[in-house]
Amino acid sequence: MLFQGQEFGASTPFLYFADHNPELAKLVANGRKEGLKEFPSIASAEAEAVLDDPEREETFLRCKLDFSERAKNASIYDLHRDLIRLRKQDPVFSKPRAGAVDGAVLGPEAFVLRFFAENGNDRLLIVNLGADLHSDRAPEPLLAPLHGTQWKLKWFSESPRYGGCGMWPVKHEECWTLTAHCAMVMEPDKGKS
Repeated sequence: MLFQGQEFGASTPFLYFADHNPELAKLVANGRKEGLKEFPSIASAEAEAVLDDPEREETFLRCKLDFSERAKNASIYDLHRDLIRLRKQDPVFSKPRAGAVDGAVLGPEAFVLRFFAENGNDRLLIVNLGADLHSDRAPEPLLAPLHGTQWKLKWFSESPRYGGCGMWPVKHEECWTLTAHCAMVMEPDKGKS
């Protein structure tokens, strides 16, 4: 789920704003201040003093998205556009089968999800939230390709197109090296075994 320009790295804040009659507006503003006091980070007088008045037009105007940021932050926009395209157009992700996903932990900060397809055209989603991860042996059965195939990279979050380092994941024999802080989608390459 994308929110308020997140897909292109919008710099505008999303503040609480409203448009009520003056009597109700005062009650809403006071009620909001009282409600926010439950949060320790806003419970001080200093924090309350900088809260935007929800009824002021300036509060609303500060929240208006600047769509020129789509071009300025093209790499972020491309990342989200490609992920949406992958979700909508990839046959395994666009029509998931109930009970056809399994997952495993690969390391303290890495995991794999395998999306099983009826035709053996499975997908691997590998996420590494930590440092580079190297495995001399990959004993996790979910990483095993079907007989007569090898995994090939379909999508990679560290692509230079998205502003990433471009350090591709490496697999040889039963060893894997996973790039730090990345996600990748793998698909079978039936031409290789």
